[in-house]
Amino acid sequence: MISDEQLDRYRLDGILLRVVRDASPENDLRGYVVAWDEESVVIRKRNRNMVKLKRSYRYQPYEQERSTDGLGI
Repeated sequence: MISDEQLDRYRLDGILLRVVRDASPENDLRGYVVAWDEESVVIRKRNRNMVKLKRSYRYQPYEQERSTDGLGI
């Protein structure tokens, strides 16, 4: 699970993230961290829609190569 400190760093720096939800790259989501709590993260997609996602997904900067480590895939 991603830490509060990492989420805050992504939010403050305005880093575009890739949210890896499963083995299929087509199901990845791109966006920016807006808010979070113990169980979920709110991401603002590039089209300005907001999405509430599980905190257990993998959050990584979009510029990094896609990784599914730690997802049990």
